[in-house]
Amino acid sequence: MHNKFLIVLVFSLSLASCNNNLTFSDYKAMENGSWRIDNPVNFEFSNLDSIQTHNMFINIRNDNTFQFNNLFLITELEYPNGNTLKDTLEFKMAEPNGEWLGKGLGSIKENKLWFQEKVVFSDSGVYRVSISHAMRKNGDVDGIYVLDGITDVGLEIEKSTQ
Repeated sequence: MHNKFLIVLVFSLSLASCNNNLTFSDYKAMENGSWRIDNPVNFEFSNLDSIQTHNMFINIRNDNTFQFNNLFLITELEYPNGNTLKDTLEFKMAEPNGEWLGKGLGSIKENKLWFQEKVVFSDSGVYRVSISHAMRKNGDVDGIYVLDGITDVGLEIEKSTQ
C-alpha cells in the first residue's frame, strides 16, 4: 500500500516539475570543459508558434575552473529572411566573495540567463543562434583564446506567460 502511494507521489511530482511552456531546449558540450574563442556554439530551430511571444535563455554550465565573476557573450539571432540581430551581453556568474550563482550540487553550476524577451517568430523557416564568448583579462587587448571552466552552453525557448 505504501509503495503505491510512493509511486503515485513520485509520478505526480515529476509531472508537476515539467515546464509546459518550454518549446525548444538544446545543449552543446564544450570539449574538455574549455570554450575556444573561434568555436561559436550554434543552434537551429523552426516551427514555433508564429503568434505566441517567446522568451529566450542562454544556459551556461560552469565548474570551479572558471576564473571570472562575469561572463561576456556575443550573440547573433538570424531570422529566416537573413536579418541578423547581434548583441554583446554581460552576465554575473559569481558573488564578489567568489560564491557561484546558479543551481546545482557539487562543482557544476547551471545559470539560466535572459537572452531575448517577448520575441515573436513570425517568419517561417529556420532560425539560427550563434553564441561566442568575449572574455579578456583586465588591461589586455587580446581576448582569451581558451576559456576554461565552461562545460556546456545551452539555448532554451519558452512561451511567454505575459
